[in-house]
Amino acid sequence: MLHLDFHPTGRHFLQIPGPSPVPDRILRAISLPTIDHRGPEFGALGLKVMADLQKIFKTTRPVLIYPASGTGAWEAALVNTLSAGDQVLMFETGHFAALWHKLATRLGLSAERLAWPGASAWRQGVDASMVSQRLAADPGHQIKAVCVVHNETSTGVTSDIAAVRRAIDSAAHPALLLVDTISGLAAADYRHDEWGVDVTVSGSQKGLMLPPGIAFNAVSPKAIEASKKSTLPKSFWAWDEMLEINRSGYFPYTPNTNLMYGLSEACDMILGQGLDRVFRRHQRWGEGVRAAVRAWGLPIQCADPALYSPVLTGVMTPEGLDADALRRLIYERFDCSLGTGLGQLKGRMFRIGHLGDCNDLTLIAALSACEMGLKLCGTPLAGSGVQAAMDFFAGQQAPA
Repeated sequence: MLHLDFHPTGRHFLQIPGPSPVPDRILRAISLPTIDHRGPEFGALGLKVMADLQKIFKTTRPVLIYPASGTGAWEAALVNTLSAGDQVLMFETGHFAALWHKLATRLGLSAERLAWPGASAWRQGVDASMVSQRLAADPGHQIKAVCVVHNETSTGVTSDIAAVRRAIDSAAHPALLLVDTISGLAAADYRHDEWGVDVTVSGSQKGLMLPPGIAFNAVSPKAIEASKKSTLPKSFWAWDEMLEINRSGYFPYTPNTNLMYGLSEACDMILGQGLDRVFRRHQRWGEGVRAAVRAWGLPIQCADPALYSPVLTGVMTPEGLDADALRRLIYERFDCSLGTGLGQLKGRMFRIGHLGDCNDLTLIAALSACEMGLKLCGTPLAGSGVQAAMDFFAGQQAPA
């Protein structure tokens, strides 16, 4: 029998920006015996989880749950609201925005890309003024949807979704607003109803602290009306069957029963603490990590401090230092996983996740691994990031 001894002693430091470390409390919930997904116990669980998710998405509207990854939720959002050949405006802020654009094109949509020029493209958030100008130039309302990423996991940039909604309204344009908050939900402030979002896409493996395997669509009445006219092929992703059977807590196919246990537990943990407290905690973690990066003298991938993500920090490596080689060294020597640079950023940056089941000491340990790795690679550092993080956390009390 093949035995893989990945981490012989102690806990592995999983500091990628998702899947995030899963709390033991949630792992225990997932390990409970599987129940009949057509029985009364599961119906009660389904109704409870759907009601909890409405609080986390900050919506009074339906939240649909799929046994899938976030990519599935991307597809569900598009195929339920659009028809073949429809024009879609997509703002590229990083690798995941680019992948959503690629998926839309594969579905037969006419996906137009907006982006910041040159090197700024993956260091900034969505420019709402560019969205407004493009929609104003569409008097025939050929653009049916605007798709943006709230928290771009590849770069550590969080965009202003309320500003995008205002841009659409200022152009008096009827386009739907579709938002990916796969890495933002339950870690960064997000308001589906207040921000006028029509479809919010998310997943289980980031701020919700679960393993991968559950995806979500939060939907507005306008989106549901659009789904009645959409002609893109859909069966598994179809909202109509889901919305109908969800009324009683059930699903039109077999759900992720045991992950639903974990989802219920995650909602209890998050809502029990209060969303505002959870958001403040992630903001504080992000500020502590960025204090370390500044002390090292390394650039942060996000160029606008107002848009720093509370979920992760992208760190740009000096010219000549392969970020992936650095990551491998840190993994092999210190049992710590960091996020890789994706797409055009591959080899040029690494990402430190500060979400999930972690705390101040977890982050200080991860930063210690980074600092030792940088020194072993011969990188000259301006100062100690570990000391800067310790000073920050010692002077900043945890959110009450």
